[in-house]
Amino acid sequence: MQDAFAAADLADGTDLEGYTIEAPLSAGAMGAVYRAHRTEDGTPVAIKRLLDTRHVARFEIESRLLSTLKHPGVVNVVDYFTHSSGVYLVMEMVQGSDLGVVLKERGNPGLPIDDAIEYTRQACEALQYVHDQQIVHRDVKPANLIDAANPTAVVLVDFGVAREIGDEEQVDAGTVGIGTPRYMAPEVFAGGTVSARSDVFSLAATLWTLLTGKPPVYGDPAALSSIVPGATEGLEATIRAGLELLPERRTSSCASFAHALGTPLAQQRGESLVETAVDRSDLDVGVLSAIVKAAAGVFEAAACSIALVDPVTNELVYQASWGAGAKEIVGVRLPPGKGLSGSVVRAGEALAVPDCRTDPRFQAQIAAGTGYVPYTMLVLPLLSGDRAIGALSVLDRRDGNPYTTDDIARGSLFAELTVATLGIDPSQYETPAVADQGTRVD
Repeated sequence: MQDAFAAADLADGTDLEGYTIEAPLSAGAMGAVYRAHRTEDGTPVAIKRLLDTRHVARFEIESRLLSTLKHPGVVNVVDYFTHSSGVYLVMEMVQGSDLGVVLKERGNPGLPIDDAIEYTRQACEALQYVHDQQIVHRDVKPANLIDAANPTAVVLVDFGVAREIGDEEQVDAGTVGIGTPRYMAPEVFAGGTVSARSDVFSLAATLWTLLTGKPPVYGDPAALSSIVPGATEGLEATIRAGLELLPERRTSSCASFAHALGTPLAQQRGESLVETAVDRSDLDVGVLSAIVKAAAGVFEAAACSIALVDPVTNELVYQASWGAGAKEIVGVRLPPGKGLSGSVVRAGEALAVPDCRTDPRFQAQIAAGTGYVPYTMLVLPLLSGDRAIGALSVLDRRDGNPYTTDDIARGSLFAELTVATLGIDPSQYETPAVADQGTRVD
């Protein structure tokens, strides 16, 4: 059940974990967004409150990942915490009006074509960055795009984490599941797989709305040119391709959508979630980065890392990482056999740990030092012949579910592909891996 607290129960002036509530900004079935400020220095923030506290781990995993995003067109997540009254996501306060408000104030009934396309191009840039980091927004619509002050015009806000929390989704104030009707891709509405193409559909629906003054209707045959004077056949074809009901027939990416609009994206801004600390001439930084990024997508992880055995010291050295905690873990060295990764390298056997915090092999102090203490892990040995050259670690499935032995078969295949791609000479490693799953290192 949802928490007994109603969204309106957070009174103005309420203090929460170092933040002071000022006033509600919006509310829905799953919670509310409040204007607030950091109590210590008065920094303005927006606080998203989720009433359902049953899935705190899932909320924390997603929030921690969102906090790593750094792009001028993406809202900055600065904090997250749990409280008896709910779970909270703290975001920077973006000054400006959302495009829904802009449409109401300036629409006649829609915005000028050039303005609508420029807003969409900037949204494409922000979303392409998000998608390149293996994240889907899930709730793209005019209300979640802010026409902000310079230097950035459009800022993407309010990721759909709220609509991922809770087993029983409800319809309220135009919201259903993860997303908003009329902007939601059909596969999402039907409970199918959410992907970057789902956001493309929502973006195309947003552009249609900005042009016409109202969201599209599934399968509506009305020509755009009959509604919007000056709309070309090419513009309509581009929007229709983004609104394809079947995701495999839809425009595949936001970059492609922008290109079809005649506004190709400039060089990508924003910080990658990949970090590397490669100190060996036989390693390719680009390859390592691609592997950890791909692993994040395949295993729906909040973080991934590759640790390779140092041929001289036999220590495990974290050479590349993606996601939350990436900057802190790269370069860390583990003594031989230490930690979950060390035990996997020693045994030469994959390990799925549903609750790594209770596993005696888990190096809690090292994890705490990086600022990332995972809930669940899948650790895969990287085997070249009979020699273990390292380990691939996958942390925290984003849906909050644990990694189990059911994930090992697919993980082992990915590990084989990783070893083949790395192309490391195994002869430099003296000690073959020995199956020893009973070994535990405290």
